[in-house]
Amino acid sequence: MAMRKPPSRPTIAEIAKQSGVSAGAVSYALNGRPGVSDETRKRILEVAREVGWVPSTAARALRGGGTATLGLVITREPDVLGIEPFFMSFVAGIEKVISARGYALLLQVTPDPERELQTYREWWSARRVDGIFVTDLAIDDQRLPIINEIGLPVVVVGDPAFSDGLPAVGSDDAAAANAAMERLAELGHKRVAHIAGPERFVHTHVRSDAMARAGERLGIQVVAEVNTDYSVAAGTAACHQLLDGANPPTAMVFDNDLTAIGAVRAATGRGVEVPGQLSVLAWDDSPLCELTVPALSALSRDVSAYGADAATMLLNVVNGSAEVKSVRSSVARLVDRGTLGPAPR
Repeated sequence: MAMRKPPSRPTIAEIAKQSGVSAGAVSYALNGRPGVSDETRKRILEVAREVGWVPSTAARALRGGGTATLGLVITREPDVLGIEPFFMSFVAGIEKVISARGYALLLQVTPDPERELQTYREWWSARRVDGIFVTDLAIDDQRLPIINEIGLPVVVVGDPAFSDGLPAVGSDDAAAANAAMERLAELGHKRVAHIAGPERFVHTHVRSDAMARAGERLGIQVVAEVNTDYSVAAGTAACHQLLDGANPPTAMVFDNDLTAIGAVRAATGRGVEVPGQLSVLAWDDSPLCELTVPALSALSRDVSAYGADAATMLLNVVNGSAEVKSVRSSVARLVDRGTLGPAPR
């Protein structure tokens, strides 16, 4: 059986032939350069669309025109990332913005921060991306000065106060933590635990500090903080650990929905009623929160809009906008679905 020959890519010469103009005129039109009339440019672009012509990113990069590609490296264990709702929604928001502008997203998952930095160096030296998103901002983040040194256009996804002067899109986690503690105070809770993400992350510290300050103001004791990897298993283990302690909390606040789901399963599995004996509140609402029994109360934010804001900012950075200001995006609101209740007597 004869091998099928793959279809050839449309060329400038073919577009020129169908448009009845020279190859040079097609080049001017497709690259937005002067040298052809508006009517001719319109005809050439129409023919290019009909034949499905797209620019070669490699050739475009060699001409200094960029690659029309943005990069995102996520440093996570693949098993955890595979069921993490946050990044799925975040990437969806990015795609919504960049695809409309003719850009693509290059996504890579790495096991450790050093490999993440190496990826940035490789991408930039090979001209594979025009700019990058940096997520999971850490305290004294060593990536930021290196990215600055490389000269790679970047938007930091995290608190602008910790972005080392780089443009950033951040969520007001302190305000959300205050809202959570105020609601728990209204319900009469005096002992609250915080089941957080990795200790190195900026948002872990911001949330923890805000909860502690709110607790002092409201008369609530934060009896424990447990750092996790955001997995269901980690949430299950944290719940068992806290309930087995000498001074168990009456409410638990989780930094993501997966750990909260694990905790609800652990609590109900050992006969602890949620919310009758234990209140549970998740951060980063997702459809998973509505599938649990009972449905999870959550600090809900529009993660897709968060990604869209980051994408809009990075496109502005890449395209040399005169002034790019860091912004706070995606303020969370408390959605009470059924896992918050009065403190047990």
